[in-house]
Amino acid sequence: MVSASIERAQAEAPFPIGHGVFVAVAGPSGAGKDSVMDYARGRLGSHSDDIVFIRRIITRPMEPGSEVHDTLDDDAFAKAEAEGRFAASWRANGLAYGIPAEADDIVRSGRVVVANVSRGAMGALRGRYHHFLPVIVTAPPAILAERLSARGRESREEVLARLERAADRSLQVRDAVVIENSGPLEEAGEKFLEVLRKAAAWSDVCDMV
Repeated sequence: MVSASIERAQAEAPFPIGHGVFVAVAGPSGAGKDSVMDYARGRLGSHSDDIVFIRRIITRPMEPGSEVHDTLDDDAFAKAEAEGRFAASWRANGLAYGIPAEADDIVRSGRVVVANVSRGAMGALRGRYHHFLPVIVTAPPAILAERLSARGRESREEVLARLERAADRSLQVRDAVVIENSGPLEEAGEKFLEVLRKAAAWSDVCDMV
């Protein structure tokens, strides 16, 4: 009877959300997170229905060649935030970022959510999802600097600020899977694909253990 009561209370508790897995992908600008994620997304095969890549919302228009995301202006973002339309939201680099609340329903359904997030948002996400898997995509500083400069979107000072943030040890994420993306994309992409396959397998059994 006590066990049944505990199980019922856990099922009714809003957080942490169980059943599926939330895969949070973060890392310094220039590490190639989007490229690694796109590589894996195109090769999911039989797992394509079980793994959902969710778009984040940013208070910045989408630019050619940049991350595919949805856009809200500052006022609309603040309104959505106040209405609870985000599973998580944070500020970084002068912008506001949000993960749509539909991520909660996807995880509750027993599937895997994959999202591009900030390292600073990891703590809140870890507390929100019972099965939380952080992944850090990174590259050596020289490669980060080269890629950031090639984008041509930021000044030298902004590039240096991003590199400094990338080296900030206070933003290290515990228990994270670290994938270095400094060689051929296939190498990092296959490593991330293996992470997703394991997450999908785990989501199938995680409520039975």
